[in-house]
Amino acid sequence: MSELLVERDDNGVVTLTLNRPDRRNSMTEGMTEQWQHTMAELARDRLARAVVVTGAGSAFCSGGDMSWLAERGTETVPDLRDRMLAFYRAWLSITKLEIPTIAAINGPAVGAGFCLALACDLVYAADDAKLLVPFTSLGLHPGMAATYLLPRAAGARLARELLLTGRTIRGDEAASRGLINQSFANQDLISEVATIATMIAGNAPVATKLTKVALNQEHPDLEAALRWESLAQPVTMASADMLEGLAANRERRRPKFTGT
Repeated sequence: MSELLVERDDNGVVTLTLNRPDRRNSMTEGMTEQWQHTMAELARDRLARAVVVTGAGSAFCSGGDMSWLAERGTETVPDLRDRMLAFYRAWLSITKLEIPTIAAINGPAVGAGFCLALACDLVYAADDAKLLVPFTSLGLHPGMAATYLLPRAAGARLARELLLTGRTIRGDEAASRGLINQSFANQDLISEVATIATMIAGNAPVATKLTKVALNQEHPDLEAALRWESLAQPVTMASADMLEGLAANRERRRPKFTGT
């Protein structure tokens, strides 16, 4: 059975489901290889317009499968560093996709699993989903860029609280505190996220990709933003999609964008 399910719909939405429900979708070496291969495929996929990441069963992801830690004496610190760095980079390769990515946290998201969700452009969760980064309570330093992703998403105060205490935050609290975009009743999560993904996928692909690139640059100042936009906006002005968008608006119909 595949540890990563890949489904595509007619709108260009690709859904990736972590598929080890009996182990709360923990990240194995096999799943990591499948993930890395899928990211490379999506980077070349001209028909993909949005990516949704979720988990099979009742969990989103319990983080890395650390059963091998019991054998820690067999590896040196340099070897462990190389192993962990490759693991981090493989999973966080989702940040390099130019198409928008959405996490649908359907259940517990723990450690590296929560970091994977935070690496997506948009994050939605079930109201009762449990989100936590319990590294220090396990005797571990945080990994999977937790010390970068959490402060960036939550702000320094909440990030420090979650990382230093290891406490659990529910999806509804995470939404109210701005850590994630929004929370929904568990039974509504997937359909609500599907609606959002379809909305994104229905927009002009080139304009959407360039907008994501702009946001990821985190312009250092106003002038930098203006310089980027004065180049990127004319690129879309010269596209067939802009003409289609204007025509659809004038004719009060849904546009049919082609990415040209």
